[in-house]
Amino acid sequence: MKPSTRDHRPSAPLSAKVKRGDLLAEACPSREVLKHMTSRWGVLVLMVLESGTHRFSELRRAIGGVSERMLAQTLQWLEGDGLIERIAYPVVPPHVEYRLTLLGGEAAEKVRGLADWIEINLSRIMAACETKVPETSEEESSRKVVRRTRRAEKTT
Repeated sequence: MKPSTRDHRPSAPLSAKVKRGDLLAEACPSREVLKHMTSRWGVLVLMVLESGTHRFSELRRAIGGVSERMLAQTLQWLEGDGLIERIAYPVVPPHVEYRLTLLGGEAAEKVRGLADWIEINLSRIMAACETKVPETSEEESSRKVVRRTRRAEKTT
């Protein structure tokens, strides 16, 4: 039974909420980490780094469509969150490598699970998008379906 709005008892002890975080709260710091990990590029960086240590240029080649700027920003975010380690060697020209931390390995496993689920169910997802009642004109709707299909074909 759902508690009434007058019932001010917390759903979990305060110590548990503080320890775990409250992702639904606007000011929760977990949201920033979630944003970094689950951004389009964050997921892909974590997945590529699962295979081992990579240089920036290797990451850029492995992740089609990512700009240097976005890759650099994503790497900085993930490093700041403790998910990846940046190793800079004191040589000329500079040599920098990136690898997952133990925490990053756990995170990569989780986002890979989501990415795998999307890949496995992509045809069902696309079908659901196509059968959705269009809110726009029929011509605009068909253009959206064509764009989605082309994107799906590129990823497979």
